[in-house]
Amino acid sequence: MGAQESSERIPQHIAIIMDGNGRWAKKRGMPRTYGHKKGAETVRHVVEECANFGIKYLTLFGFSTENWSRPVEEVSELMSLIRYYIKSNAAELHKNGIRLRVIGERHRLEDDVIKIIESVEELTAQNTRLTLTIAFSYGARQELLHAVQKIAHMVELGEIEPKNISIDDISNNLMTANIPDPDLLIRTSGELRISNFLLWQIAYAELIFVDTLWPDFGRTEIDYAIAEFNRRERRFGGVSTTDQNK
Repeated sequence: MGAQESSERIPQHIAIIMDGNGRWAKKRGMPRTYGHKKGAETVRHVVEECANFGIKYLTLFGFSTENWSRPVEEVSELMSLIRYYIKSNAAELHKNGIRLRVIGERHRLEDDVIKIIESVEELTAQNTRLTLTIAFSYGARQELLHAVQKIAHMVELGEIEPKNISIDDISNNLMTANIPDPDLLIRTSGELRISNFLLWQIAYAELIFVDTLWPDFGRTEIDYAIAEFNRRERRFGGVSTTDQNK
């Protein structure tokens, strides 16, 4: 069911915390790295499904700043996966009109991974069908800290008065500048946490938690999330239309 076939409201921006790769592998008696490989395959399918739905922005949480503390072998495997995913899917992303952006503390990545990311970002920069943002080596508190530091530097240079700092100034200094805030945040695997992901940007997002482990996430779960999104009334801090009519 594509966007043109549905009368449902389609979220403009969906953000997903991809969780459960390790547990998925453990249930099958396989190492965690096997789960991460299957999870990378799921990314490819979910990007395709979201593009077909007419969703314009998809942000995926792939690796947090806290994940650097995981075993060296697992971190190395995750570096290999981001390298492989971007290289092997670059041509298809471009052909399908999908723009790739990667946000996070990029300086912590290996040099060749940075070069691959920059190359594909440049290749797909003019694509408009869907913007795929991968949060890798990312943490929302760190992102907010960097934004505050940049604004403080602007104050130091006399470019802005502290009393004139606005919400837009903060948004425009985040890694997600020029990307609309998520309408819908999904977390897989049954965990009920935000885990330091897009803390500023999800202020008014609808939150949906599904039990499905990320490697098993697909069309059924996307259908459910969009249907649930349509059942909710987004108030953005205001009064519901039902209450207004009473």
